[in-house]
Amino acid sequence: MKKFGILMLVLMMATFAGMAQGGGQQRNFDPEEMAKRQTAQIKEKCGLDAAQEKKVHDLLLTNSKKMQAEREKMMGAGGPPSEDMRAKMQKMRDDQNAEMKKILTAEQYKKYEKYLEERRAQRGGGGPR
Repeated sequence: MKKFGILMLVLMMATFAGMAQGGGQQRNFDPEEMAKRQTAQIKEKCGLDAAQEKKVHDLLLTNSKKMQAEREKMMGAGGPPSEDMRAKMQKMRDDQNAEMKKILTAEQYKKYEKYLEERRAQRGGGGPR
């Protein structure tokens, strides 16, 4: 019985330790917060003027809301993301990048592409899209 108690204690400690580590990795998917954070990062990396900053924020906010709606649909379905869902998300990112290209100068867009590469590397995410 004593071994069982020790085993339970060890399992509970391991569970709490895992939760504590995972808690710091949770993402905040609030569209407004995401748009503000990303706009600030893009402004810093690309040197946006005030008009560009507003357009970028509006674009990111709209896109964040669309992506959140898709994520909620995915969660409601209960399963892992389908290929169809991945394709929809990729199309949204591609459309966003096309709009971003219209807002930014050619030089700024190169910096934006570098920013995207850095973000992918930080997340450990795949190659160029």
